[in-house]
Amino acid sequence: MGWLALPSGLKKVVAFIRAVAEDERIPPRDKKVVLALLALVLSPFDIIPDWIPFFGILDDLVIVAIVLDYFFNKLDQEILLSHYPWGMKSFISMRRVARMIALVTPQFIRNRIWQYEGSIYK
Repeated sequence: MGWLALPSGLKKVVAFIRAVAEDERIPPRDKKVVLALLALVLSPFDIIPDWIPFFGILDDLVIVAIVLDYFFNKLDQEILLSHYPWGMKSFISMRRVARMIALVTPQFIRNRIWQYEGSIYK
């Protein structure tokens, strides 16, 4: 499937992820971890098989929570907003959702996998 065959909403998501992946302000290791986590969510292979009720989607939920937490809570807003294509109202809503979803992932996991250190003036 070529780039032109993607729906416009998906094109924006792909462009957003690509722009974040190319941003020099984000540590290379963090970029690799985000891309690997997103690939894991999109892949047909799961840590916990999807046919197991409730627990089957739990691994994907935790991975999405970790990525959203990184984008909306760990990164400085200026970095994310410089690439975010959906507007400020959407950003605020997504950040609120990301904070709630991030509660399903233990803090020690989030602290261990990310290298980015935000501005001291947050």
